[in-house]
Amino acid sequence: MFDRLFGRRRGVESGGSALPVVRNITIGRSLRLDPLAWRRLGADAHFRLDSDTLHITAQGLIDMGTDGFVHRFYTDDHVMFQVVSADREGQMSEDHTVFIPWSSVYPATPAAQRIWLDRLKGRTFTDEGLPNYQRFWFGDADETQDPVSFWETIHDDRAASEGRRIYQTCMLFARALPGDARELLLAIEQEPEGGDLTHEVMIGVPLDLAEFSA
Repeated sequence: MFDRLFGRRRGVESGGSALPVVRNITIGRSLRLDPLAWRRLGADAHFRLDSDTLHITAQGLIDMGTDGFVHRFYTDDHVMFQVVSADREGQMSEDHTVFIPWSSVYPATPAAQRIWLDRLKGRTFTDEGLPNYQRFWFGDADETQDPVSFWETIHDDRAASEGRRIYQTCMLFARALPGDARELLLAIEQEPEGGDLTHEVMIGVPLDLAEFSA
């Protein structure tokens, strides 16, 4: 599913005048998660959440053109719940993931930025305190693979009267855990319009429909 939706190298800006409510989730509502979704991963997992309730205070939308939409819901603690859908309203959602922030760095030099982008292209990725994760998007058959770039528009109110646009270049990695479980790593270079470029790492777990509600 990720390969199909993120196969394009550059997305387009999100459109529409109001935010969609996806699976009853939007700004101002709470999202309840089943903690077994990450507790079952075992002691080797690096994904941790202290609460099973996410209070949504911001919402992002990514329009991937013919490849569908990505809906993102944020808490004040930068936890992100992501939904991939073929339609803007999110009625055809097929993929649901929760991510927690792991690290955030301002690259000190252009050389540091180039090194980061090279890391995004590799078969594996790691960060301080983490093991190796294998490239998930596009598979790991090729030694290098270009990352995916797109614009995300983030809103702080349901009317979507104003939005903050962030340009992102990213790659998704994963590692297998016991019991056919999987832990995800999303590595991102992001640059808000009028803001500073940063390098972000987020750790995530996929969720079944029965593992969350709003």
